Amino acid sequence: MFVVTARAGDGPAGCLVGFTTQASIDPPRFLVGISKANHTFTAAEAATHLGVHLLARDDLELARWFGGQTGDKVDKFAECRWHAGPAETPILDAAAAWFVGVILDRFDLGDHVGYLLNPIAGQAPAEPRPWVSLTDVADIEPGHDA
Repeated sequence: MFVVTARAGDGPAGCLVGFTTQASIDPPRFLVGISKANHTFTAAEAATHLGVHLLARDDLELARWFGGQTGDKVDKFAECRWHAGPAETPILDAAAAWFVGVILDRFDLGDHVGYLLNPIAGQAPAEPRPWVSLTDVADIEPGHDA
């Protein structure tokens, strides 16, 4: 599970996502799926870059926060520490690993849109850790239906 962030005219947006995959080794590419019903989708449609964050299980509550709330009603970023990264993309300070990617293309995937990213900057984890997985967040009532 990853938290994806975007910067739009009205400020930062972010959500917990499960549909992600490495899409190419050379050149490096990563694909992120964001639900069309999600508040972050609107920000991602206007963005040129997305932030992709890997959270350790120690930060499970942060993952649950980004998955269980909607930016339509709550300022998720008021409840966590973050900073502006490359292209003003919101970076979560608690993330053990993250990268910012330029959006190369968008693909309609049904109820989600896939964003093909070219990673341009990031931070690798300092050490292996147990990461937040689907089983850790399967009981979350999402902020929006998919």
